[in-house]
Amino acid sequence: MARVRLTVEARREEILRAAVSQIEARGLAALRIADVAQELGVSNALVVYHFASKEKLVAAAYAHAAEADLAHLRALLAAPDSALARLRAAVRWYAPTGEAKGWRLWIEGWAAALRDAELREVAAELDRAWKQAIAEVIEAGVAAGEFSVADPAEAAWRLTALLDGLAVQATAYPGNLPGARLAEWVDAALERELGLDPR
Repeated sequence: MARVRLTVEARREEILRAAVSQIEARGLAALRIADVAQELGVSNALVVYHFASKEKLVAAAYAHAAEADLAHLRALLAAPDSALARLRAAVRWYAPTGEAKGWRLWIEGWAAALRDAELREVAAELDRAWKQAIAEVIEAGVAAGEFSVADPAEAAWRLTALLDGLAVQATAYPGNLPGARLAEWVDAALERELGLDPR
């Protein structure tokens, strides 16, 4: 049976989804263009046509997956709730005990970015976007009088740094800390950053 001819945009999207699938299955370092092509039943040359090198494919796949997480975060932060409710929902989803699925991909991307300038640029831009989204909802909470934070951008940095660090520990060493303990630490950090009464 002949394959359906896709638009350039649809084909790129299909390749990116397959690349993310292969990274999740094999790891970033082990990703091969041949594996992506085989998953789709296309030639290696077609993948290379759309992404000139493995490095470009990896950077684009990483951005593709991270943008999906970022879109979900923005949707949580745009809910018609109080700033505190939106921030709690976002932090609980993003925390290592939450429903965010991309931690392994994020962590592998950070490690690979140490040696890959293109991936480092993509990762840095996405990281800035995460911090900015969190900072904006903290600013909204300050403006609404829900909490008092001297520097929302710094608070966003500290919160995301804690979550990132806990996620590395939970992903690299599963079972070392109970999920309930991690959740308590995340809630306590949120209360500290926003100056909330723990009660």
